[in-house]
Amino acid sequence: MTISIRSVEKQFGRYPALGGVSLEIAEGELLALLGPSGSGKTTLLRVIAGLEFPDSGQVLFDDQDVTFASAAARRVGFVFQQYALFKHMTVARNIAFGLDVRKGKDKPSKVEITRRVDELLKLVELDGLGGRSPSQLSGGQRQRVALSRALAVQPRVLLLDEPFGALDATVRKSLRKELRRVHDATGVTTIFVTHDQEEALELADRVAILNQGRIEQIGAPHEVHDQPVSPFVCGFVGEANRFEGTAAGGRFTSGPVILAAAGAADGAATAFVRPHDLVLDEAGFSARVARVAVQGPLAHVDAVLADGRRLEVTAARDDAGKFSGEVRLAARKVHVFPAG
Repeated sequence: MTISIRSVEKQFGRYPALGGVSLEIAEGELLALLGPSGSGKTTLLRVIAGLEFPDSGQVLFDDQDVTFASAAARRVGFVFQQYALFKHMTVARNIAFGLDVRKGKDKPSKVEITRRVDELLKLVELDGLGGRSPSQLSGGQRQRVALSRALAVQPRVLLLDEPFGALDATVRKSLRKELRRVHDATGVTTIFVTHDQEEALELADRVAILNQGRIEQIGAPHEVHDQPVSPFVCGFVGEANRFEGTAAGGRFTSGPVILAAAGAADGAATAFVRPHDLVLDEAGFSARVARVAVQGPLAHVDAVLADGRRLEVTAARDDAGKFSGEVRLAARKVHVFPAG
């Protein structure tokens, strides 16, 4: 199912949570809403779910206007950060809850409900755990139960609000892969909110970057990372060294740092360089290596410029020994934006 968000605005008191947001989500897409706290991503998700209604604008599911339809009428599945499982019910009954409460002809038979629950337990790799209570499961397993419960009612849309925020890093990485696998298996249009850029870039088909209630950029993960359209996106998505200076004649200058910046408009500017885009180059600017930390296949280098500013360099592990004392660096790629 496709989703169309058209010029949606939402205000809480004097606080503008959403300011004219428009967004098209394709059928079967897995979209991430990424942004800092207060950027409007959870409000937008709740508007899509029918848990909040916009002050103006439209929400369409396919060609149906659902702007003021209830959450139940929209047939969405919602997964919260804190699971919201029923402690007094078994895992199986938690998953079946949305089917059990249906009325009349909409309610499946007990056999059908049992079959659906078994299918979902197998899908999320919790076979044999249907008789347990939520308290007997790990955090990661409880989140899988919450996902299964949302999928049990065969939603037209699956919405997840910081679904892995309460879990430790190792479990989060495992469940990211699990969610992608489940999404590919079901084909349900899925939208999830996160402030974790690594999570969004690894998991989503596209990422919408929100800032102060507006979408700054939307695109494939590699597009928002490699082709940022604003200083905010460049600084928020991925790591970057930031320099304030001046662009002139295809060069950017910030104190001792001089970078090639073909195409940059002359004048005061802000430049960003990803740590992995800084390389050793005898023709580059000088920096002093303060520390080298080897982690897996990478070497993370902390360097200090002549004026005391610090910058980060990422290199291959095998090149770690080349970073000692005074080095000269150049940038393979620079993102330059007019100041202000």
